[in-house]
Amino acid sequence: MSRTRLLTAALAVTLLAAGACSRADRGTDSASAPAQDKGPAAELRLGYFPNVTHAAALIGLEKGLFGKELGNTKLTPTKFNAGPEEVAALLGGSLDAGFIGSGPAINAYAKSNGAAVRLISGATSGGAQLVVRSDITKPEDLAGKTVVTPQLGNTQDVSLKKWLGDKGLTEKVQVTNLENAQTLDAFKKGDVQAAWLPEPWSSRLVLEAGATVLVDEKELWPGGKFPTTVLIVRTAYLKDHPQTVQALLRGLVASIDFAGASKTEAQAAVNKQLKELTGKELSGPVTERAWANIELTLDPAAGQFPQLAKDAVTAGVAKEAASVAGFADLSALNTVLKQLGKSEVDPSGLDKK
Repeated sequence: MSRTRLLTAALAVTLLAAGACSRADRGTDSASAPAQDKGPAAELRLGYFPNVTHAAALIGLEKGLFGKELGNTKLTPTKFNAGPEEVAALLGGSLDAGFIGSGPAINAYAKSNGAAVRLISGATSGGAQLVVRSDITKPEDLAGKTVVTPQLGNTQDVSLKKWLGDKGLTEKVQVTNLENAQTLDAFKKGDVQAAWLPEPWSSRLVLEAGATVLVDEKELWPGGKFPTTVLIVRTAYLKDHPQTVQALLRGLVASIDFAGASKTEAQAAVNKQLKELTGKELSGPVTERAWANIELTLDPAAGQFPQLAKDAVTAGVAKEAASVAGFADLSALNTVLKQLGKSEVDPSGLDKK
């Protein structure tokens, strides 16, 4: 082989090695991989809860608004009782997207080192309260009492423990976890004295079991707004099927618009779904009270997520505050909103690493 050919071969090897090093430096994180649009998905597996705080999801399912937008993509809805179960399904790959509380959403992002999921929209603000036995009138009265949340590490669990820490009551109160329906029964029997719950369960304890409100979580956040329910999606699914994600978001926009245009019909749709999912519909007074405590919104209040991550540490459910930089990807939502002539949603810097 001539010297010229040797030099050419050596240069080629060097360039290949440099390219390989460059790729290695970038890593294999799916979040940094190039987009690879594979067209509409064959199926969308969607998680949600049978709670009024998931009203937008329930309306979309009951009125067929998601299915209408998804077209030939099969919609497979899956009910969950609390966020940690849904996180396991998302990280395990058996779920593609899910309506979920802010706490578990952060946990899913942190557990995967920022790779597995993205926050793509808000759904509900408000709708969580600490309700107590009538003789408990101030925080100090909770000392020696049992307080319930839906599940260890869920959004209300973090909120309660953060609040107890701020009040110096962490070591004085017994916190336990029960499914919401079991909490209602236990409160009626006197086995528990307080519970931090999402709607409609806080309203049910007030109207059906004689509880009173000690803390409305709205009082703890600027402007009374906090992300009770958001919509997250697997990062790989978002990259592979952006058209399907946009279709899901169009369905969500339609659901929230439907609720705004007809409260009565929206409440009826939610109640019908709840009856199918739990075997029981809500009474008129419970529905009205729960509805008054929530706001259906596409805005996930992204700017509050760094504080929510810190709250998990104060609550003792995380050793250090999770980094939420880059968690939000509202580009699909804002594309849909722009197409519909609506105002875009601000990611508040949460879209940047």
